[in-house]
Amino acid sequence: MTFRRRDILAGGAASVAALSAPTVLRAQQPTVIRMGALKLIHSIAPHFYERFTPAGYRVEVIPLESPTEGKNAVVTKSVDFGMFGIAAATLGAAAREPIVVIASACNKGMAVVAGKDSPIKSIKDLKDKRVAIWPGSTQEVFILERLRMEGMSVRDIQPVRVSFSEMHLALARGDIDAYVGAEPGPGVSLAAGIGKIVEYPYSTPMGALNMIFGAHRDTLASRPDLTRVVLGIHRRASDFAMANRAEMVAMAVAKLGQKKEAIEASADNVELTWRFGETEIEQSKTYAQHMLDLKQIKQLPDFTNFFDTRFVSEMRPA
Repeated sequence: MTFRRRDILAGGAASVAALSAPTVLRAQQPTVIRMGALKLIHSIAPHFYERFTPAGYRVEVIPLESPTEGKNAVVTKSVDFGMFGIAAATLGAAAREPIVVIASACNKGMAVVAGKDSPIKSIKDLKDKRVAIWPGSTQEVFILERLRMEGMSVRDIQPVRVSFSEMHLALARGDIDAYVGAEPGPGVSLAAGIGKIVEYPYSTPMGALNMIFGAHRDTLASRPDLTRVVLGIHRRASDFAMANRAEMVAMAVAKLGQKKEAIEASADNVELTWRFGETEIEQSKTYAQHMLDLKQIKQLPDFTNFFDTRFVSEMRPA
């Protein structure tokens, strides 16, 4: 009888412990930050976040296929923050979606590429040539502006609709004479001995503007402390990757599945960054005006709500 009572008491204690355990475990769970990142070297910084994440937080990197998917993930709150092209962000803002640019993610990362043995040596040499361009992309806006600067327009070339992932293969097959691509495409063409760089199109008033760090307007209003935490992580990860090229290349090879030679060729054409100030705002406004002129958007974004640089400004003194 004594044994049985002791057994029952032990079982009861175990039950109480089991019931209370989940509460303790829940209290110890870290805050998860869902970070959307494209499968490009431009978005490699989030894969370094883990080593710079403070105690009490965990970053979950959500891989996304396209800039539009990245922007939509932020708008629908499928992710808390995301990296994608300024083109996608501007399209959303012009449609009055609650997308806000709070920092930079990557500058550069573009190139005009022609066949290795091609006579094409400059933008002017693209006249009458078959040039692969992805409609609605950041690269499209840049190449059209470069053509204008050379006294040309899209009517002077033969634009061919080709996705970024297919541009290298199309050039290798001879389906096109040149392409306006995004890394690591140009790096792949260089490493394979298929292509050569005609130009890195950064001489326009838009500079090397490319990818931004975006958030939903509600997130900034309801979770400003979380925003500060993730941007602090982003800053340290971006600075680390830029200062440690070999580690950036190794991470890109591991996450993107590209050959090291291609990533090596791409790395010099990528600037991971977090800074977003007056210069970047003016470049973004110029970019938006080009999109309006090209009828890619029906109206300019409400710039007052489109940019929020207060979080980056707070980090600068550090």
